[in-house]
Amino acid sequence: MTTRNGFRFTPYEAPEQTPFDKLFDIFQELITHTSGDFDEAIDWLRELDKEYELTDEEYTIDDFIEDLKAKGYIREEFEDGGGQMGEEGTDGKEGEGNGTISITAKMERIIRQRALDQIFGKLKRSGAGNHKTGKSGQGDEHTGDMREYRYGDGLEHISMTESLKNAQINHGIGNFSLSEDDLVVEDTQYKAQMSTVLMIDISHSMILYGEDRITPAKKVAMALAELITTRYPKDTLDILVFGNDAWPISIKELPYLKVGPYHTNTVAGLQLAMDMLRRKRNTNKQIFMITDGKPSCLRMPDGHYYKNSVGLDDFIIEKCYNMARQARKLHIPITTFMIAEDPYLMKFIRHFTEANKGKAFFTGLKGLGEMIFEDYENNRRKRLK
Repeated sequence: MTTRNGFRFTPYEAPEQTPFDKLFDIFQELITHTSGDFDEAIDWLRELDKEYELTDEEYTIDDFIEDLKAKGYIREEFEDGGGQMGEEGTDGKEGEGNGTISITAKMERIIRQRALDQIFGKLKRSGAGNHKTGKSGQGDEHTGDMREYRYGDGLEHISMTESLKNAQINHGIGNFSLSEDDLVVEDTQYKAQMSTVLMIDISHSMILYGEDRITPAKKVAMALAELITTRYPKDTLDILVFGNDAWPISIKELPYLKVGPYHTNTVAGLQLAMDMLRRKRNTNKQIFMITDGKPSCLRMPDGHYYKNSVGLDDFIIEKCYNMARQARKLHIPITTFMIAEDPYLMKFIRHFTEANKGKAFFTGLKGLGEMIFEDYENNRRKRLK
């Protein structure tokens, strides 16, 4: 077992994989842990190679890096004399000076998909919008357009008239045959149904005492983003982070997310989350909050910060309770995923949840993703009936 900066890796064996695929699987995990820092991830990979002999003379780490470039997963940029950055080979020759390597949008998408596969398993798109409802009128709307059948389409959406017509054209009338390639589906349009804001605590305590809490939180965020954009494309997901202040981030920024030397301004995060949801036309709104549970900071009207890291400050937590009550008045439930196990923090979260009439899961780090996924699905079924 190798331990470095609080991360632990055990021997890894992947049978029947190419040398590239074996390294790529490990690289994806490393690039997530290092928040998109390619150089640090490769340093880790070289260390693991020394200990577990992942490569040989026929295929080295340098070969792997060249393959990453060739496959479009990384890009190398060089700074010219004027301080401008350009990609390698854009002018028919390599740039001069020190180059920097970063991951591409293609690699970012691969990382999100990996997080989804790791946490939720391989989700297959089913018919009727992938949700069950208690009454008609809440499902998908037919557009009148036709498309070819895809695995997972419900039988009720197959247009038999068009499918039989295709069968006659493709196979003739005399010897009738109907195959999957003949099937035609009446396309549907997803209705906007759920607006979610995901809050992620990036205070220093998320990596305190050698416990990496931010990487599991980051993986959950990437997986949830991938789930919603691929399976529920008319749902909306906004993501914000909160430390001393709170600010929104894009899905694209998730792989690079790091903690900072911050306290925890939970109130600022909740204020921003509610502001985001007020602008949504959708009536089904919710807040998911991933935190280690200890609010320790407020920004005062004059701009200075009120901070207290010792225990739970009554002034700060009362502000948190007020925000929970405001969200309740706006019919916005807050689901808190508490990833610390301190009894006094758990007690605070219980009172906070009671003020909002929301929910709380005291998960630790184990099962965090599965719980968030299950709660998202349950909320959709409950609120869309």
